[in-house]
Amino acid sequence: MNNPNEFYKSQIELHTISLKKTKKQLLFSSSIRLLLFLSIIAGVYFGYPNSQLIIGSIVLGIVAFLIVITRHSTLEYSRNKFQKLIALNQLELDVFNDDFSKLSTGKEFIDPIHPYSHDIDLFGHRSFFQYTNRTTTLAGKKKLAALLKSNNIDKIAQKQQAVKNLSELPEWRQNFSAIASLADATFPIQTLTTWLQSYTPFVPKLMKILPAIVSGISLSMLILLFLGTITFLQFLIWFFIGLAITGTQLKNINVLYNKANKVKDTFEQYYKLVDRIENIDFTSDLLSKKQQEVINEKEKASVTLKKFARILNDFDQRNNMLFGVLANGLMLWDIRQCYRIEQWIARNTDKVDQWFEVIAFFDAYNSLGNFAFNNPSYIYPELTTQGTILNAQELGHPMLNPHKRVDNDITILKDQFFIITGANMAGKSTFLRTVALQIVMSNLGLPTCATSCTYRPIKLITSMRTSDSLSDDASYFFSELTQLKRIVDALEQDEYFIILDEILKGTNSKDKAAGSRKFVERLVKAKATGIIATHDLSLCEIATELDEVKNRFFDAQIINDELYFDYKFKDGVCQNMNASFLLTKMGIV
Repeated sequence: MNNPNEFYKSQIELHTISLKKTKKQLLFSSSIRLLLFLSIIAGVYFGYPNSQLIIGSIVLGIVAFLIVITRHSTLEYSRNKFQKLIALNQLELDVFNDDFSKLSTGKEFIDPIHPYSHDIDLFGHRSFFQYTNRTTTLAGKKKLAALLKSNNIDKIAQKQQAVKNLSELPEWRQNFSAIASLADATFPIQTLTTWLQSYTPFVPKLMKILPAIVSGISLSMLILLFLGTITFLQFLIWFFIGLAITGTQLKNINVLYNKANKVKDTFEQYYKLVDRIENIDFTSDLLSKKQQEVINEKEKASVTLKKFARILNDFDQRNNMLFGVLANGLMLWDIRQCYRIEQWIARNTDKVDQWFEVIAFFDAYNSLGNFAFNNPSYIYPELTTQGTILNAQELGHPMLNPHKRVDNDITILKDQFFIITGANMAGKSTFLRTVALQIVMSNLGLPTCATSCTYRPIKLITSMRTSDSLSDDASYFFSELTQLKRIVDALEQDEYFIILDEILKGTNSKDKAAGSRKFVERLVKAKATGIIATHDLSLCEIATELDEVKNRFFDAQIINDELYFDYKFKDGVCQNMNASFLLTKMGIV
């Protein structure tokens, strides 16, 4: 069994050593850059008035300077990556210490009308999403949220294999996350792909060869100027001709640049992520199949995406005023980059959507693999097609403190319905959410918080809290009825595990008792499986009439004038309630 805590500490030590080494290399590289710059100045100063010596010093100095700059940028990238890796490992240690403050809550995914997500706190502050999410791309974050909300019970065994495979690759997952987080790629993928698919080219076909011709002539004239064959004025006239040609397309160039500049970081990030996906052997069929979607072309997707990232970076050089003016006058730089962009779009637009979806998939599944890695004691449910929906021993909620959490056993057969009673604060609602989350996790292929678990895959639907903006009873009651109607309609289409918590709260107690009884009878008649928690002991009488209904309870005891809960799930009906005791104990009555 792995020890994730020790792993993260060892990774921090390892990356800290590498970071210190890289910082030293950067310091040396900065010194070399300064020395080269001073050398160029010295060459110009001591070479004056010899124009050949001055031009030679500048050209050789710039070439050397560019080489050093490239190496310096590589070192900066390595430094930033080590810093990210240290932060990622420290984040995991913080989460082990119950500090979620640096994790996204996913509040934007809260949906009160979803079949279960709002009821079981999948999203929001201290939610399961916040606890689990380690995505580093916007698309991956949305993909993870969609998986949690999907209610999909297909191919669970393959999902389990995929999660387990990724849980065994912590270094690969962390490198993927570090690379993804280094670029500010927040441009919506859907907007990006829509732009690519609807793009209308504007560069004339002549521009395929004209920049090369102009560049060749410019190089020849530069050599002639160096040799003193032509005057500087003649060279300057040619330079302005080049600027004039670029100026004919300037409006369209600026429009394209504004869009290209927004997506540049996304492509810079994504080609590196695809490269990570391409260069690893997965044992999971699901992961291997996804991997094939980026490597089944003649040219690897990472190579194709890298080429586009380079084109966008080249286009961005126009922002350097000195380079932009010189390159457009001598090489028609902007027009050449626009043509390259248009050619790439024409060849690859149809593939980009699929490539980006693969990245989002791995980003989301990395979070699931990370969850499994962080919880080595959890077990993958044994899947069955037999009559038992759920048979779990020591089932617990993964968000609760394991040292304080009370785990419970539960066995519920197909078409069985449990009525759970219990005193206030005895653990009913927590248990309902534990069972619901176990179903969601199992359907995702995640290991669950239990010592053993047999599970027959089933979709989930709940009614545990009612959200309504109005405060009057009629609107609240109508909102409840809408949720219950949704459940009845769903049962006509598919099989669901139903979890209800104190339904029909918006009506009087007598009406509530009668209505709850009829609703449970309706569910049993529809051969539904599930659980309902209630304070209404009269509802328990239905168990004597219907074999499918079983009574379970959570107990509360008053010992030495103190309220005591054991939070254990038991057979039978609760006999000890605590509202009156608490009112007296707290001095309210």
